Amino acid sequence: MPGPVRMGKPCLDALGSPVITARGSEFRDVMAKLNSGLRYAFNLSPSSDERKNQSWTGDDGYKVIVVSGSGTAAMEMVMANRFRPNDRVLVPTNGKFGERVAEMGSRYCNVKHLKYEWGRAFDFGEIEEQLARGNWEALAICHNETSSGITQDAAELAEMCQRHGVAYILDGITSVGGLPVHPEKWGAEAVVVGAQKCTAGPSGIAAIAVNENFVNRCKAIRNQDDANPTYYLDILSALKKGDDDQTPWTPAINPAMGWAAALEVLKEEGLENRWKRCEILAKGVRNLFIDLGFDLLADEYFRSSTVTAIMYPEGIDDSWRTRLKEEYQTQVIGAQDDLKGKMFRVGSMGETPITEMVEGCKRMIECFRSFGVELPDVNVESYFE
Repeated sequence: MPGPVRMGKPCLDALGSPVITARGSEFRDVMAKLNSGLRYAFNLSPSSDERKNQSWTGDDGYKVIVVSGSGTAAMEMVMANRFRPNDRVLVPTNGKFGERVAEMGSRYCNVKHLKYEWGRAFDFGEIEEQLARGNWEALAICHNETSSGITQDAAELAEMCQRHGVAYILDGITSVGGLPVHPEKWGAEAVVVGAQKCTAGPSGIAAIAVNENFVNRCKAIRNQDDANPTYYLDILSALKKGDDDQTPWTPAINPAMGWAAALEVLKEEGLENRWKRCEILAKGVRNLFIDLGFDLLADEYFRSSTVTAIMYPEGIDDSWRTRLKEEYQTQVIGAQDDLKGKMFRVGSMGETPITEMVEGCKRMIECFRSFGVELPDVNVESYFE
């Protein structure tokens, strides 16, 4: 599944820990460990995992902020605090979650939504033309679009933003920890991650990495007295507590413990090793199903390494997924909006081992055959070597 993914035993054990107070030294220890792990997942400079040692920041000037809410809450915190109602923000999209960024942003700023077909790469010429007009505050994107199985060329967009002097905001909810993400190199002001995706943590907790420009702009907007109304998602309240390894409100205590444990597993595997494993899994799935005669939704050179969107063959719909789950004990996710019943999606994120993906693909093939779909004989293992 492309999230929520299965959690490993260290994460589950930590989730089952006895509850502790949010304001004692015990939880500060948890937050320090979590902050340090998040900096690793965000591909930022290292920090201490001990409390009272600035666990949330590092030499690159970025700070990580834990949000007791889903990735959507973290993304809303970014949009609500960073922009004023009249700020102009460009949001290109090619899937459901990018469209959510555009819709969310429209509540807090003046969004221009460049809506492309799902699975089709952005028109970089059009984006360049828009940014060249010089009246944009920011470009905001969904970096990895799980609804359509496509990853945006974040480096190219970063170069455009730097050249035209606009802020760069990334919804990295399904890319951080699973795909190469380079906040400092890209000059991203803010990057968001959700625990339940590539880092294999629990649902309902998320984080943001923000740089000094982002923080300074949020403070300036508040001082100008034309900020959007916030309370629970007030980022300045969170910034005041960061040095003390704290959160402004009662945090998601056990999810924080579980996520910290999951991030330790990520450290043990190695960030680049996880990127590589996700790539091997996704490439294997793509090549296997192409050879079986299936069509993929996303443009060839922009296909995601954390989820693959596969079109159903003629005569097959989501009844296949139901049988796959009930009779083959294997679950994949369906499509959204107009593509419902026409496509399924295979996740390749989190801690999924190659052996599990091989077995899952074998069961998918057998399930298709049970519907009368004629498929060639293939050596599934060979696609994941």
